[in-house]
Amino acid sequence: MPDTVGGVHAFDVLGDPVRRRILELLAEGEQAAGALTTKIQEEYGISQPAVSQHLRVLRDNGFATVRADGVRRLYAIDPDPLREVDAWLARFRGFWSQRLDALATELARGKRQRRLRATTEDDE
Repeated sequence: MPDTVGGVHAFDVLGDPVRRRILELLAEGEQAAGALTTKIQEEYGISQPAVSQHLRVLRDNGFATVRADGVRRLYAIDPDPLREVDAWLARFRGFWSQRLDALATELARGKRQRRLRATTEDDE
């Protein structure tokens, strides 16, 4: 399993939908705490202190960094813990990648059959 940081397992951090959403927003680039708070409050209806707590969990467990820019606090993703999670998940990818490949084949086959039917119907 990915390492624990400060006694908290990476999946415990990522298991919360609010924290996952914050990481999704940070994947777009560095963002001010105020902008993140506003967006999360709109989407989840939680208080500013609750958003601050989620940001703290991400920061304290290494998933996010923060830097001061005047009075603003700018958050960004720290990719190292995500790389650890990705490395741990790598051993399981075969279970779903084969199925996804099979699904892609079936979708292509169905698309081809629909195209052939449409061509046949046009010829009639």
